[in-house]
Amino acid sequence: MAWTKYQIILGVVMVITGSLNTLTTKWADKLSAAGSDGVVRQFDHPFLQSSTMFLGEIYCLLAFKLILFYQIYKQRQGNSYEESTATRGNQEFNPMIFLPPALCDMVATSLMYIGLNLTHASSFQMLRGSVIVFVALLSMAFLERQLVWKHWTGISLIVLGLFLVGWADIMHSGQDTDINGTITGDLLIIMAQIITAMQMVYEEKYVNSKDINPLQAVGWEGTFGFLALALLHIPFYYWKVPPPFSNNSRGTLEDIPDAFVQMSNNKLIIVALIGTVVSIAFFNFAGISVTKELSATTRMVLDSVRTLIIWAVSLALSWQEFHLLQVLGFFFLIQGMCVYNDLLPSFASLRRRLRNDEDPLISQPPDQP
Repeated sequence: MAWTKYQIILGVVMVITGSLNTLTTKWADKLSAAGSDGVVRQFDHPFLQSSTMFLGEIYCLLAFKLILFYQIYKQRQGNSYEESTATRGNQEFNPMIFLPPALCDMVATSLMYIGLNLTHASSFQMLRGSVIVFVALLSMAFLERQLVWKHWTGISLIVLGLFLVGWADIMHSGQDTDINGTITGDLLIIMAQIITAMQMVYEEKYVNSKDINPLQAVGWEGTFGFLALALLHIPFYYWKVPPPFSNNSRGTLEDIPDAFVQMSNNKLIIVALIGTVVSIAFFNFAGISVTKELSATTRMVLDSVRTLIIWAVSLALSWQEFHLLQVLGFFFLIQGMCVYNDLLPSFASLRRRLRNDEDPLISQPPDQP
């Protein structure tokens, strides 16, 4: 089936904004500015960056409310009322059901941003593919889902791809400290995928069956995640941690005043953070719309496309070096995802198709009486 113009636009927006989200976050990590102690450092504030991501998700809820209020206004004016797909869904639910997944999202995002600061942007995006492995295992335990041979084959290919990507990162690092930091970053990203898998399994078991509008779901999770992280910024300000988990003027887990001083001394950091907020809002909207208009499988394929874009841009900007192992790792990751999601034709279907092509009588329907 051919895509409509609207579906093509959604796909392009999803790929571009999804790529920008990772690239702007990594760009902010690479920018330097004087902190509150006058020392010039790179912008290392992953928890503040997590807050900007949740702020972008809150905009999805704001967009939902604005569209809904506009529809109500048109209805009160006596105009014909037609419910938009952007607001369609169950409104009778307790928003507190989004607190557990929001907390999972908060922890996972913070870990990923810490890891992103220690490793490469392309590796960050590729390693996020490991979430399929953990979702499959947790689904067996909590959703009583049975895995067949294609699932185990896909998982095996994904694990092989992850190993190659991680090994390529180690080969990129020239010093022992860089190797340790890179390995730590990669492990943190994989740990974050375990928590993300817990979030997905929870949502499938307790949220998806309630037919809640996706924009509302993303917006409520962003609201709870933003509020929870805002409270955690207080103890994080006093929590002393060693490098590489701290690179601010006070040597603490997070230092918001130091972040704002760096932002005022280098306005490009503000541009990068605004890029994160805007891109995550449009990416969530486009991703949800792609799932509704096309399928979740199409969304997964487009997500792989943005991995290629992030990789290409990182190479072009000399943020990392080219390594053949990463190419092989990405290949096995994509193959594993395709096998797991049944995107590749099976040998049996290929044999049937070839047999039908060779014998036209087989492919023709029988004569009707």
